[in-house]
Amino acid sequence: MEGVAPIQMDTFKLGFIGAGKMAESIARGVVHSGIMPASRICTAPTSSGRCDAFESFGVKIFQSNRQVVEDSDVVIFSVKPQVVESVVLELRPQLTKKKLLVSIAAGVKLKYLQEWAGHSRFIRVMPNTPAAVGKAATVMSLGKSATEEDGELIANLFGAIGSIWKADEKYFDAVTGLSGSGPAYIFLAIEALADGGVAAGLPRELAQNLASQTYSLEVSGAWTSFEILTLVHLLQVLGAAEMSINTGKHPGQLKDEVASPGGTTIAGIHELEKGGFRGILINAVVAAAKRSKDLSAN
Repeated sequence: MEGVAPIQMDTFKLGFIGAGKMAESIARGVVHSGIMPASRICTAPTSSGRCDAFESFGVKIFQSNRQVVEDSDVVIFSVKPQVVESVVLELRPQLTKKKLLVSIAAGVKLKYLQEWAGHSRFIRVMPNTPAAVGKAATVMSLGKSATEEDGELIANLFGAIGSIWKADEKYFDAVTGLSGSGPAYIFLAIEALADGGVAAGLPRELAQNLASQTYSLEVSGAWTSFEILTLVHLLQVLGAAEMSINTGKHPGQLKDEVASPGGTTIAGIHELEKGGFRGILINAVVAAAKRSKDLSAN
């Protein structure tokens, strides 16, 4: 970008506006991978619990978002879509073109983000919840003034929590429906398969472990022949399975954590429930178990 020096990869500071679980997952991934030390990351949590979470691995804590912006070269807006406009507008005087801005707010287009910030050195990123276990499927789109170097920097950051691809923003609604909400659909499937196992006579813990492991695969080889949404779908299945196995949480709880009130995910879940998705999977497991019993009797 003309008149603005590139951000130095080895010394830049990273700030999060919004200190929720996604911001924490990104920060932890970046620190764990060795991309940058926690001392170069900052945020301004609004609760003691979130403050403790970030302080536990060395992130710098400020009292206000304004301080976060002033201390950072790269600023990630990780707030709810409903408040991102007011947050960006409030911080606009500090959002100079020297700072690379990033948004992970679902459904908020670059056109509006750039307008609110007063410049277009902005990158829109769509990660998903398996970021918590380093298995996110992420897609990004560059704003008008974001350079290729800016894109590489962000790809490097989000690569610490999974896989990332660059795509035209026109695909982002589909990406949201697939990878943003997709993990919840997989959790729903895992829950239903486990219920089917219980209905067929398995102990609950064993049924849940087997259902989770069913979706857990190792990915290898080259994927250049596949379309980007196919890649995203594969990664979100693997990531959801990894979360179900490693977090120790019930898949129903994991599903609820993705499904925000009035959001895209709950709309998709509603359609699955209307179609009897869980009942179909439960019946499939019970039918297969019955057939196996019939065969073993012969």
